[in-house]
Amino acid sequence: MTLETMRPNPTWDSASYQDTVDVLAAHRDELTYLVWGGDWCKDCRALLPDFGAALEAAEVPNERIEEIAVDTDKQGPKVDAYDIEYIPTIIVENDDGEEVARFVESEQLPPAVYLGEAVQQAFETH
Repeated sequence: MTLETMRPNPTWDSASYQDTVDVLAAHRDELTYLVWGGDWCKDCRALLPDFGAALEAAEVPNERIEEIAVDTDKQGPKVDAYDIEYIPTIIVENDDGEEVARFVESEQLPPAVYLGEAVQQAFETH
């Protein structure tokens, strides 16, 4: 099942977020994005279209993006395994299945910016 809210926002300006796009692009073949959301969720509708546009601008392959729809009780696939409490939640994993970064709905930055910074920091420390 795919999330309508992950359809890229056509008005998102990637040039305004070039640093974020560059980081996402630099790691596009080594990271997987697990996105929990619901098309019924106002936070998802507000945040995920821009994130989808950022992934598209960074040319992240579709097989590296897993969209996971949850119901209005926030129940769905992998919710318990990943301790998902709020949506949207986006977890970035490396190819070993280790969590590199996690965005949860209440962060102060947009998902793409937040995760771009977190990914950059993760790779600088290794």
